[in-house]
Amino acid sequence: MYYPRLIDTYLSEWASRTTHKPLLLRGARQVGKSSAARHLGESFESFVEINFEKQYAYGNLFQSGDIDVKRIVSQIAALTGKQIKPGETLLFLDEIQMCPEAIMSLRFFKEDMPDLHVIAAGSLLEFALEELPTFGVGRIHSMFIFPMTFDEFLMANGENLLLAARKMSSSSHPLPLSLYNKLTELLRTYMLVGGMPEAVSKWVETHDYLACQEVQDDIVVTYEDDFPKYRKKVDPTLLRLTMRSAAVQATRKFVYSEVGGGYKSTDVKEALELLTQAGILIPVTHTAANGLPLGSEADTSYRKMLLLDTGLMLRLLNMTTGDISELMEHILTSDVSDLANKGPMAETIAGLELLHYRTPNIRHELYYWQRQAKNSQAEVDYISSYRQTVLPIEVKAGTQGGMKSLWMFMREKKLTSAVRCSLENFGTFDYEDKDDGGTIRHVQICPLYAISQLEALFRVP
Repeated sequence: MYYPRLIDTYLSEWASRTTHKPLLLRGARQVGKSSAARHLGESFESFVEINFEKQYAYGNLFQSGDIDVKRIVSQIAALTGKQIKPGETLLFLDEIQMCPEAIMSLRFFKEDMPDLHVIAAGSLLEFALEELPTFGVGRIHSMFIFPMTFDEFLMANGENLLLAARKMSSSSHPLPLSLYNKLTELLRTYMLVGGMPEAVSKWVETHDYLACQEVQDDIVVTYEDDFPKYRKKVDPTLLRLTMRSAAVQATRKFVYSEVGGGYKSTDVKEALELLTQAGILIPVTHTAANGLPLGSEADTSYRKMLLLDTGLMLRLLNMTTGDISELMEHILTSDVSDLANKGPMAETIAGLELLHYRTPNIRHELYYWQRQAKNSQAEVDYISSYRQTVLPIEVKAGTQGGMKSLWMFMREKKLTSAVRCSLENFGTFDYEDKDDGGTIRHVQICPLYAISQLEALFRVP
């Protein structure tokens, strides 16, 4: 069964354009690229899918040395027995990394068959693109797909009315207690199940955490089985150790020496870069954050690493430490005032949600701030932007204490607005900074279960 995704809106908009480029769906393995393309195909008169991994012979159509897309489309139609008509057919080229010539051909669809809708997707696609001598710059459109967001998880579980009620809430109209409690409980479940579509589907079907864990374990094994394909010169064992260490070190500065195995820092760094390219790890890079763009003052030597999915992170922790029962018990039973302050789960979810609700048309980056002074512990979890201004985002649970780093950052950067992501209800509060002449600093509370509403909360008067 297909569950609605936020990417569907962007795909439909692409399909409805009078002029459109061939579309390349990019993202980690098993995040739902193929399913999204097939779902879009249901809105066309006809849908033709080629899978280069299962139907290897189709690659021969692209390897004649003459990339004539009209000839190729005609031959695909003959082999599939389906007519391919521009404006009526969606042609889907799946696992396209298996045929580099097919990737090269995408740009010619824009030139020679501009009315035909073509989508391509594949596993480890970033590595295939890196090895191509040329790519269709300006002639191919990319969209990046991630695991399912919390909003998508709610929709998959039939909680559309709850989602609608939450979207109507704000700091001036917070959620009723009953709806607030329901959302926080569903967020607990989302922490454990995560957003990998197969795991979400298994949860909807069974409501069995152990069944979901089996799916997650299979996905982890699939990722590790892919490691030999990354690059022959990189040790698959190092990639496995690095991925598992990233789960252990989640939301704190990544330390190369903690990977183990006696590997050099340069080798671990390369492993991190490859896992990032594959979409398995999401870097959060330090920035001085004196202004925009944030990347202009980024320091890649200070990075935190997030796993692409909290459910997979828990399974990796179990594979690494052998026991996550205490952490799972904490997620399932802790009071909400304590849940977000222990362990890396809340901060991981906040970062992933911040990333996933952004436009999928470009590759976005995550940033954080840490004071570089010796022995300083000051750190702000995420640094974003809103209306051309730096916006600090702190992940907290309680209403008192624990905000010294945020006040320090705002004072140094002359900022008056910030966000606290927490398990509180919607709200706001002001802080009189007596260390800065009584400057009033405004903090918008954005619940962890409502990060998709972050910008809308700022627009509410």
